[in-house]
Amino acid sequence: MKKSFGAKTLIFPTPVWCVGSYDTKGAPNVMTIAWGGICCSKPPCVTISLRKATYTYGNIMEREDYTLSVPSEQYVKQADYFGMASGRDTNKFKETALTPVRSDLVDAPYVGEFPMILECKVIHHYEIGLHTHFVGEIIDVKIEEGMLTDEGKPDIEKIRPMVFSPEVRSYHGIGGLIGKAFEIGKR
Repeated sequence: MKKSFGAKTLIFPTPVWCVGSYDTKGAPNVMTIAWGGICCSKPPCVTISLRKATYTYGNIMEREDYTLSVPSEQYVKQADYFGMASGRDTNKFKETALTPVRSDLVDAPYVGEFPMILECKVIHHYEIGLHTHFVGEIIDVKIEEGMLTDEGKPDIEKIRPMVFSPEVRSYHGIGGLIGKAFEIGKR
């Protein structure tokens, strides 16, 4: 029997992504989110949902660009901090000793030490209650070469991204391979 939890923001997995933006003075900012996901394949797009109260919300509305830096497990402390401190009064890059890198393609910084980056241009945004949903066209994906397979593809077990468990407020790693997609289900 399944227990009902009612209408909640509860689903697995929820990603741990760090959204990069510049403020009106050109200072780099980053915040951690868990409300996001791929939403279109052509053009390739990703969504993020932010509350209007966040500093990043205003930055993205102003510049219409953002990056998503995917932290590996070794950066869990910094990613957690990015979600607690406000860029209004804190230089999060300085506080964590991480490097803001200026994107060549969009008007937003990314975290240099994180292994995977998406550079996005806002193509739509709309309010959904407390949050604003931003749809960003993915202009480029950058991955550290050491995080690739021998075939040159992204290796999730090398990147070691994290997921967030909203109900218990905890971070978790990704488990190992359980089977090849579009093969294990064949009859």
